[in-house]
Amino acid sequence: MSNPTIEELRSAARGAVIGPDDGGYEGARAVYNAMIDRRPRVIVRPADVADVMATVTFARSAGLELAVRGGAHSVPGFGTVDDGVVLDLSSLKGIRVDPVTKTVRAQAGCTWGDLDHATHAFGLATTGGILSTTGIAGLSLGGGIGYLGRRYGLTCDNLLSADVVTADGRMVTASAKDHEDLFWALRGGGGNFGVVTEFEYRLHPVKHVYGGPILYDLGRAADVLRWYREYIAAAPEEQGAFFAFLVAPPLPFIPEERHGTNVCGIVTCWSGPLEEGERQTRPFLEDVAPPIGHHTGPMPYPALQSAFDGLHPPGMQNYWKADFVHELTDDAVQAHVEHGANVPHVHSTMHLYPLNGAPQRVAPDETAFAYRDANIAAVIVGMWPDAADNDRNIRWVRDYWEAIHPHDAEGGYINFMSGDDQDRIHANYRGNYDRLTAVKAAYDPDNLFHLNQNIQPSST
Repeated sequence: MSNPTIEELRSAARGAVIGPDDGGYEGARAVYNAMIDRRPRVIVRPADVADVMATVTFARSAGLELAVRGGAHSVPGFGTVDDGVVLDLSSLKGIRVDPVTKTVRAQAGCTWGDLDHATHAFGLATTGGILSTTGIAGLSLGGGIGYLGRRYGLTCDNLLSADVVTADGRMVTASAKDHEDLFWALRGGGGNFGVVTEFEYRLHPVKHVYGGPILYDLGRAADVLRWYREYIAAAPEEQGAFFAFLVAPPLPFIPEERHGTNVCGIVTCWSGPLEEGERQTRPFLEDVAPPIGHHTGPMPYPALQSAFDGLHPPGMQNYWKADFVHELTDDAVQAHVEHGANVPHVHSTMHLYPLNGAPQRVAPDETAFAYRDANIAAVIVGMWPDAADNDRNIRWVRDYWEAIHPHDAEGGYINFMSGDDQDRIHANYRGNYDRLTAVKAAYDPDNLFHLNQNIQPSST
């Protein structure tokens, strides 16, 4: 196809092809981060893999920039582009669970809420994020940190195969037996190598968990952080728990006089035998500091996965920063306490996610996700509703990150990175970067897929 037109694309695709003059364009171009306001030339919602292949071919032949959108949660706005092509995969929602082999195949438009709903019916789950609205595609390709990670590994560690449309419009299946180099790169290398249209995951027997949020007085934050550091290092791997600074939301389990005040907390998720959940949660209630409120107990796993969706809705202004952490030193604790005490909005937060356990039993070069020796992934999440407050909220995130970064690793988790973090790409991949550039050159030598935390194709 030479100099293809949008009308030719419409005739080639069975799914919706939406231009600026079409009804629904304004809604179709919106993404999770309201700070991102771009006007694509065309938005395609494919009906099938053939539509994906046609769209990739169209963008390449027309010389247009191509943005690939899954759950639309990309904070830098990589799922959209001005005057280019947006391939919006949200229409691809197919899921098939095989309870005998304990696997699931899910198309790339699924969110974790979609996947959890399907697998929960069989008493199965896999590691998958913190919000149910997050897309499975972006989270999986970046690594995948979640409640079940210490027990079952990162999301990418549970990936068995992926169907991928490459830059030349072909569809290939990457796995441990086919296109092994691509399969290696997809597990942590982000969207650099093609459009994944379907994922196959390993599942585990998880139906109900015991856990929930526990909030503490801000004045005890240093004590809680130090306790958490020691506890999580030796905790059973069935125990997932992340630390947070936050503004207390107006929820029934929090005393009314604490609503809107700055607090700290730990969110727990015990995925072992349910009858042990209360005992395993007791240290968080009795050994740390007196909680000002908690909402812990047995619950379906999808209930915990979706518990914080309301605090992180679409349409907010978003600016994030992130680091990997090898050791949460006392100096780092003090830096966290100083800046975490100033969380400026109820939608903003700071999380410390544990990475010890199963993720560390994978070698650093076994997948593209290189930081297998990190114990924690830290993320400073700036979220607020009013663009007039951008400068103040962005400054809080940057000041916080500048204070803790000297105590942290050079790189961070790519799914938590902002658009101004492109200079950290080498650090994020450490010793895996050169191999990633070679895989990029093999599958996308002209860097068609560059709207991401971009890995440049090698020149050799």
